[in-house]
Amino acid sequence: MKSHGVRPTAVRNLILSILDNSTHPISALDIETSLDTVDRSSITRALALFTEKGLLHVIDDGSGSAKYEICRNPHAHDGVAGHAHEDLHVHFRCTHCGKTYCLPSSPIPEVSLPAGFIPATATYIITGTCPSCSKST
Repeated sequence: MKSHGVRPTAVRNLILSILDNSTHPISALDIETSLDTVDRSSITRALALFTEKGLLHVIDDGSGSAKYEICRNPHAHDGVAGHAHEDLHVHFRCTHCGKTYCLPSSPIPEVSLPAGFIPATATYIITGTCPSCSKST
């Protein structure tokens, strides 16, 4: 946190620990459920700060609930708005269990934009059935 200009607090440490130990991107509600003694507004403020400072990615997976994951590439944040292209990767949302998975080894393909368009970030979501759910069907 300190290297990103974020002052560590007990609540911020708890939230970051939950995110760090998660096997997939999780929602603010997931964090709130895990930390029943921490109020929703503290969680929301911490997530917004972590995102602003480049500690987290926010994923819009089409579920209607933003998901969060720790940014594992510390050099990718440009310090202003978003993450560098080399840190953008594909995500997979299982339509059966609702989990969203990071696919960091699958970068978002570069798209050639028309003149005058300046990209800030990109989201690439694939939906379908995850390995766990496909075994049970």
